[in-house]
Amino acid sequence: MSILSQFLNELKQFSDPQKAEILSRFFQTGPGQYAEGEKFWGITVPVQRALIKKYYDLSLADLQILMASDIHEQRLSALLILVYQYQKNIHKQSDIIEFYLKNTRYYRNWDFVDLSAPQILGDYCFAQKKAGILQELAVSPEWQERRIAIVGSFAYIKKKNFDLSLAIAEKLLEDKHVLLHKATGWMLREIGKRDKSVLENFLEKWAGKMPRIMLSYALEKFNEEEKRHYRSQK
Repeated sequence: MSILSQFLNELKQFSDPQKAEILSRFFQTGPGQYAEGEKFWGITVPVQRALIKKYYDLSLADLQILMASDIHEQRLSALLILVYQYQKNIHKQSDIIEFYLKNTRYYRNWDFVDLSAPQILGDYCFAQKKAGILQELAVSPEWQERRIAIVGSFAYIKKKNFDLSLAIAEKLLEDKHVLLHKATGWMLREIGKRDKSVLENFLEKWAGKMPRIMLSYALEKFNEEEKRHYRSQK
């Protein structure tokens, strides 16, 4: 039995039909929803993280097989392994980045992006001074690539380098996808946690154009009087 087959057999042992049903609703997999048709085994992220410690050295070819699966947990496990490999440099980081960008069509829900974009692509772009990769993704027609751009910029925010995130946020002000509203507001909030004045300057200029959910996320740490001030600009 191959190592990949062993991994899949072990992973499936943790499947839970009740959790699968809950996750299907939580991740909006119904008709017309953004993750329509997504299939779940009902396995939580902590369980997946614990298991992949035994299988962190799967080849990129094996990870490609997982990535093409129609099972959510198989694809997410592949990304979690990829994060580990990137951090440990088991494969060349350039090969991992190529793999990551080649497979964005499989990141069909927000958790794929949020658990991998800052740790892999964001870190790489910051270290290699290749912000242009994230800037290009910010104008992609695919929502998951736009989310990769803004959430990937979290790697810059953690270094108190806010310019890239603010520039991407401006590009996403009129985005129609609610997952981009939430992600952009989240990153703006993270900027505000590190330097409130930077966020305030952005809000003074753009609060009136921000979707309500984006603004709400960005204002989460503000007091009620401050929230009323920025909401009044809409």
